[in-house]
Parts: sequence; structure tokens; C-alpha cells
Amino acid sequence: MSMSEPQPTSGLTTISRTVASLAVGVVHTVERAVVGEGRMRTARGNAWEAVCADRARADQRAELNRLVAELTAARAASRRVQRERQPVG
Repeated sequence: MSMSEPQPTSGLTTISRTVASLAVGVVHTVERAVVGEGRMRTARGNAWEAVCADRARADQRAELNRLVAELTAARAASRRVQRERQPVG
């Protein structure tokens, strides 16, 4: 009984990976040419943008919390004034 070694095949998966790899290379080259070396997106740039976005969201949450607290205090003061004006009877 002889066993033959499996022959490497270039199936659809291998071709797809090759095409995808070439496409990524082309896109990368075109991006460098169109955008310029200094304006290319990098992991560091993406991380910094995420940090800035987180800070902006935190500032917006803090501002919203401040406004809610201000409105709550104004409403409580308004109720207090209304109770003081009501005649006791």
C-alpha cells in the first residue's frame, strides 16, 4: 500500500487571498500618492483621535449633568416659592 503525498492546490481561497493582498497594496500605494506621506492614517493617529473623541464625549456629559442639576435646583426653588405663597388654612 503506497501513500502519496497530497499535492498543494491553488484553490479559490488561495487566489482570493492573493487578490486581496494585491488590492491592499494598491490601495496603500494610492493613499500615499494622493494624501501624502504626512497625512496618512496611522495606529497612533487613530488612537489619538479616539482619545480626543472620548474627552469630547466626557465634556458633553459633564455639561449635560451640569444643566440637569441647574434645572433641578431651579424647579425645587420654584416649588419652594409656590408653597410659601399658598395660604395656610
